[in-house]
Amino acid sequence: MSTSELPRRTPGISGRAYIAPEPQPGTPSLALRIRAAGGWEKFMRRADFERRDHVPPQP
Repeated sequence: MSTSELPRRTPGISGRAYIAPEPQPGTPSLALRIRAAGGWEKFMRRADFERRDHVPPQP
C-alpha cells in the first residue's frame, strides 16, 4: 500500500496584514500610553533617588 506524499507547506506570511484597531473615543492612543509609561518610569526613578538622598539612615 503506497501513500501519496502531502504537498510541503513553507512557513511565511499569509498575505493578510494585522491592522491595530482604532482606540475607542476617549481612550488614549498606543503612542500616548507608551510615552506615559516612559514618563512614569522616570518619575519613579527620580522619586527613589530623592528618597535615598533625604532619608536619614535606619539605626
